[in-house]
Amino acid sequence: MVKSESMEMYLETIYKLENSHGHAHGVDIANHLGVSKPSVTKAVNILKSKGLVNQETYGSITLTAKGRQISEEIYKKHRMIAQFLEHSLGLSHEEANKNACRIEHVLSDEMFKAIKQYLERVNNNENND
Repeated sequence: MVKSESMEMYLETIYKLENSHGHAHGVDIANHLGVSKPSVTKAVNILKSKGLVNQETYGSITLTAKGRQISEEIYKKHRMIAQFLEHSLGLSHEEANKNACRIEHVLSDEMFKAIKQYLERVNNNENND
């Protein structure tokens, strides 16, 4: 896993943009995260140096296989946390997603495992009803 919350946010954003548009551009990443284009350039260079993204000469940014694997894990964690917040606390979808985005980067593995087990129990109970 990537050790920086900021780098995780960039990976997750690239993942979402790539899934919806086939690739990401620096300006789209900047707009999505509310950061400057130079910040995106710096982050993309770090991700490239770690072998997590590729960047075409015309600016298109895509995930490498390793980058995709990590970003899928980050996004899966985000979705599970959001689902937990919606189901257990009754938060709206929007509020749950906003908070999941913050929580996903600081959650311990033990806490995430407990959330996953909770959701499995809830889903099993709903399927048995």
